[in-house]
Amino acid sequence: MSEGDANGGNRRADIENALTAVRDRLTAACVAADRDPGEVTLLPVTKFFPASDIEILRELGCSEFGESREQDATSKVVELGSDGIRWHMIGHLQRNKAKNVAAWAYSIHSVDSARLITALDKAVRGALDDGDRAAPLDVLLQVSLDGDVHRGGAPREELAELADRVAESTALRFAGVMAVPPIESDADAAFADLAAIHENLLRVHPEALQRSAGMTGDLEEAVRHGSTCVRVGTAILGPRPITSP
Repeated sequence: MSEGDANGGNRRADIENALTAVRDRLTAACVAADRDPGEVTLLPVTKFFPASDIEILRELGCSEFGESREQDATSKVVELGSDGIRWHMIGHLQRNKAKNVAAWAYSIHSVDSARLITALDKAVRGALDDGDRAAPLDVLLQVSLDGDVHRGGAPREELAELADRVAESTALRFAGVMAVPPIESDADAAFADLAAIHENLLRVHPEALQRSAGMTGDLEEAVRHGSTCVRVGTAILGPRPITSP
């Protein structure tokens, strides 16, 4: 066996063991919250990691992946395609990248402005017309729980208007909400806050059932407060192999 084969085998074993541990954590969290584990999607976050890791995860039964940088994600999509894969854009997106993302994203979790909604609506409509995609783009609104919009997320007082804008589009589908707890905040309190915000939106938009919340360090708290999607990177793939710019 070559050194490359040995290293590849070790990488697969490491990912398999880590994925099994996270799946077990998620199942235990659901049982503790008296929820069906089937209600919560485990979204491996593959940003900063190579396409070869995604191929390993596919072999292990994963079919949905979270990316946060358009350029890196687009290159992986070109390499791996979208057959049997749902690609989720979970990071901040600049409006001028909307057209690229519209070509491959199943959903975007980080929409936080009317201008981005407009850009995505135009880009997805074009992709639908050109036959580059077959269905509308699922949109989750990212809410800022502490009002610090510099960390991403719309102020909570703007969510109702943004939700209406997405719902009125024929190229976008309002799927739900996303949030990241403020730095050094209590995760339980943060996710309880998000749950209340989401429930309020559901009164007007009952179709927007998704609640993207919880990562490696706080998935149990997120599940306890109704998360339908936990975004886990480090616990599955380990420390990021490169430093983000």
